Amino acid sequence: MSESLLMKGNEALAEAAIRAGCRFYFGYPITPQNEISEYMARRLGEHGGVFVQAESEVSSINMVYGAAGAGGRVLISSSSPGISLMQEAISYIAGAELPCVIVNMSRGGPGLGGIQPSQSDYFQSTKGGGHGDYRLIVLAPATIQEGCDLMATAFDLADKYRNPVMILGDGMIGQMMEPVVFPEVLDAASLPHKPWATTGNEGRERNIISSIYLDPEELDAHNWRLEEKYRKVRENEVRYEILHGDDAEWFFVAYGTVARICTAVIQRLRKDGVKVGLIRPISLWPFPDEAFEKVVDRAKGFLTVEMSTGQMVEDVRLAVNGRKPVYFYGRTGGAVPTPRSVERRLRDMIDGKAPSQTDYFDRVGGAKK
Repeated sequence: MSESLLMKGNEALAEAAIRAGCRFYFGYPITPQNEISEYMARRLGEHGGVFVQAESEVSSINMVYGAAGAGGRVLISSSSPGISLMQEAISYIAGAELPCVIVNMSRGGPGLGGIQPSQSDYFQSTKGGGHGDYRLIVLAPATIQEGCDLMATAFDLADKYRNPVMILGDGMIGQMMEPVVFPEVLDAASLPHKPWATTGNEGRERNIISSIYLDPEELDAHNWRLEEKYRKVRENEVRYEILHGDDAEWFFVAYGTVARICTAVIQRLRKDGVKVGLIRPISLWPFPDEAFEKVVDRAKGFLTVEMSTGQMVEDVRLAVNGRKPVYFYGRTGGAVPTPRSVERRLRDMIDGKAPSQTDYFDRVGGAKK
């Protein structure tokens, strides 16, 4: 392992991708992830890689299709509206079973929205933003170090399942600076062999990569084969963290940087004797239902905290399945929940002042009381 370096999140993720064997990057500028492109433009050539700034997000994601089909480890990054433009090709890539890593440093929306951090791309990322029956594996880091660690994991999962993997962050993860430690650069000889890649057909059958199946029976069989792969992902690739799961009666549910805010609130509340814990999904898909099974019998309630209008809260309610009340607190459009507001919502919940099973916002202009 190398020494600890103080780096901006976007640049650290780019360096982690290079060290994980990424040698192809395609992208188009959009705030707040531009430092990934800038870093790749500066550093990828030093490792024999290829950097292309395409004329659009649509062009860049289709370049990913080509390079992934040739067997390369490929990265693309963008932010919310840019990811929206890529959805058709992401569906093609999933349908063609090609591995790649997609970074989304999400920003406020809908539409052009703003450039401040947000988590309002949860539906787009976990429910399939494009057409057809397909899934992305979605990983959500809470720190820059975790983002770097998950970058290597993302490439490995992409190759293992021949499927796109998304690292879903927010503007804060991309723009903040923290110390990180990187592994050594991965030896190209240690990367997995890809006999399915389009690298020429000398001495073997031709490899044909496509996502078009005009015969309905053939397409039906292809979709069920994909679903079997997704079932294996659900069985083997669930990732989460539980804090104070041994004694907590009330649980925050949060991911990414919001989970860090909740952790700070937990430290303060537990000093006051409040038995509160945290469930932090790391894999947003597959969603960690099993984490809730471990605590639901003892829990009195769950408070989902998001920088959105409550997108993940739907998965939380499905996981809890009506056995305990689920509450929600959110900020949108780039507004970040404060520790004080999160603590107030939890205390309201404990005191029976917060409505359960309903959206519970802190709107600009005044909070609901």
